[in-house]
Amino acid sequence: MNVKVKQAAGFLLSAAILIFLDQWTKSLAVRYLKGQPGRPIVDGVFELLYSENRGAAFSILQGRQIFLFLITAAVLLFVLYIFIKMPAGKRYWPLMACLILLFSGAVGNMIDRLSQGYVVDFLYFSLINFPIFNVADIYVTGAAGLFLVLLLWYYKEEELEVFSLSSRRHSGKGTES
Repeated sequence: MNVKVKQAAGFLLSAAILIFLDQWTKSLAVRYLKGQPGRPIVDGVFELLYSENRGAAFSILQGRQIFLFLITAAVLLFVLYIFIKMPAGKRYWPLMACLILLFSGAVGNMIDRLSQGYVVDFLYFSLINFPIFNVADIYVTGAAGLFLVLLLWYYKEEELEVFSLSSRRHSGKGTES
């Protein structure tokens, strides 16, 4: 089996599992938290609190579903572009993890927006009054943080040249580590 086909299969399987977990936790939130007061996990620090977010992160862009759909579509196209350009090899597995997390989070929240017109949020750090969030948001935030770490400390500039729009492959093969 072609390496890229194996990569794609692993990507899709991993994403499917993560999207399932996101949707499952949201369904639990709807079933057990909707219409109920918050349920403290650590009193005064963290609680489960049902919320319907009709915007994006931190409730920005409220009611702009078409714009949010277009942004999500752009993110998914970006993930697809990076996946296609990414060389095979263990060296790029951390970047693959970023792509899977970003894809899964974007799709998880898009499913909510398309099916309900809002995103179900239910995780709340009451200690710092942090905006209520969900599992898909954790994926996206984790992907962004990991991506930043990888860019700053893991990958060398020449390893990332393959992703530029005007990339010139020197050997045509990725780094195997």
